[in-house]
Amino acid sequence: MKFLVILAALLTCSCFLVADDDSHHHEDMNEVQVGTVHFPSSCAAAVQKPIERGVAMLHSFWYEEAEKQFQQIEKEDPQCAIAHWGVAMSLWHQLWNRPDKPVLERGGAELKAGRALHTTPREHDYIVALSAFYAHPSRSYQRRVTAYSKQMAKVSKRNPEDHEASTFYALSLLASDHDKSNTNRNQAAAVLEKLFAEEPNHPGVAHYLIHTYDKPDMAQQGLPAARKYAQLAPAAPHALHMPAHIFARLGLWQDDIASNEASIAATQKEAAMHMGGEGHQFHAMDFLVYAYLQTGREADAQKIIDEVRAMPPMKDMYGMGFDPRMFALSTFPASYVLELHDWKEAAQLPVVEGASDLDKSVTYSARAMGAARSGDLEQARKEVAQIETLRKKLEPGKKKDDSEYEGVSEDLTIAQAWLAHAEGHDDEALRLLHRIADKEEGEAEASQGIPAHEMIADILLESKHPEQALPEYELSLKNDPGRFDSLYGAAHAAAAAGRTDKAKDYYAQIVKNCEGSNSERAELKQARAEAEKLAKLASQSTSLLVPQLKPSSAKPTRKLSLSSNCSRGTAPRIDVGASR
Repeated sequence: MKFLVILAALLTCSCFLVADDDSHHHEDMNEVQVGTVHFPSSCAAAVQKPIERGVAMLHSFWYEEAEKQFQQIEKEDPQCAIAHWGVAMSLWHQLWNRPDKPVLERGGAELKAGRALHTTPREHDYIVALSAFYAHPSRSYQRRVTAYSKQMAKVSKRNPEDHEASTFYALSLLASDHDKSNTNRNQAAAVLEKLFAEEPNHPGVAHYLIHTYDKPDMAQQGLPAARKYAQLAPAAPHALHMPAHIFARLGLWQDDIASNEASIAATQKEAAMHMGGEGHQFHAMDFLVYAYLQTGREADAQKIIDEVRAMPPMKDMYGMGFDPRMFALSTFPASYVLELHDWKEAAQLPVVEGASDLDKSVTYSARAMGAARSGDLEQARKEVAQIETLRKKLEPGKKKDDSEYEGVSEDLTIAQAWLAHAEGHDDEALRLLHRIADKEEGEAEASQGIPAHEMIADILLESKHPEQALPEYELSLKNDPGRFDSLYGAAHAAAAAGRTDKAKDYYAQIVKNCEGSNSERAELKQARAEAEKLAKLASQSTSLLVPQLKPSSAKPTRKLSLSSNCSRGTAPRIDVGASR
């Protein structure tokens, strides 16, 4: 949950560099690869291709560029009603954030202008559907999203041959999904899978399938779309990053790393061309730091942190005063020290000047955990008090938008749990962490934080209960397969509980994930040593079970060759804790 809140804040304010020459920018956009869509309109023939480029950009959440594209169309064809719809669509980032009042006013004005122009019945349907979201801004966000989704269902039904209507309808189902029942998610999957079979090269279909299946129990179903999407829109930074959501869910770290490295490279290339979306790199960097830490590449993770620290201040797209670096400067160093269990360093993390309350909460929570786990109870209590102050500050506004309040509340619960553990109150610590674990079960979107089940297991293991810790680590690995600290904890708990077979497999998985790493991390060194030792013991045990053939004086009628029967056979490989 905490990661979702921070992500929404970050992507709401993804920054961009404004082009000095709009006409030059428009020429650049003619060449970029954003995928192919079919979106006929009643507008001038000269703007038909730009309209379809704009729609393709919407499908890859390249909202900054889509907005510019549709604004340019408005200039070139003032009678083009659907261009106003396109601008309004660009202003609402459906899976990322809730537009503020100025944005709602802008979007509403665009749709009003579009309704005043000549439209086809289909174009009219699109404009009316989106107006259901922008109209009545005083109504709750969820009510307006649901109203839009219902309208898009009608548009799709009235235009059965229009794949764009069905695709945008599926996205609206995901945007209006607000519970864990998967009702909307399953409906979206049914729509999108049918479209994917008919139109496998549609960028929006592949993209939204990834979002649909971005849950622990559904991630495997999203792998075909993840393998496809980046090929369809290679110019869009988000398209290059998005497959990493599935790869991270499945512990496919090398694929995860490759996706995010490509996304960052694309973002930086397009920033140099004065194109939008520079802020997208921070989301990809978040995933990349995490993946590096799972694969023994701490030095590479540190390079990302150093790179962010060297970046200049940035402006957000709506002029709301949010610098997207604040998220990275607060979160990346905290992730680094917590993943590496550098508790003393965690306790000394600085609060980033200018950070939001939620970002400050991340730092205070990390400091509380670091202090508690290194024995400084006085500091841990101070950090808990800091988070309590932040939560009280946010409480009056939670009725309007409780996302930030809930994120800070979760940080507080985690900090309180580790303080309770340090004070010797393990029952209370476990109760608090189980509360977080219950929320995490089946939660959408990949979490880059420490899983609650792993923290529960850590406390049980430290309290000399390895047999209870092991299943908690395994629950963590069910949701986050291939996670280094959960694998290491599971191996340690299994060995302590006498389950050397499991310990061997978990240690071996760590070694496999970190293949090629030159890390000096103590846990990795131990994993390599234990994996080798346990593999030898298993080999010796197996050899003792092989029956010894006694020499015979009788001449055999056929040469017996064990190698001929077994040379092509291999023992089954076990990927523990990961669904491949």
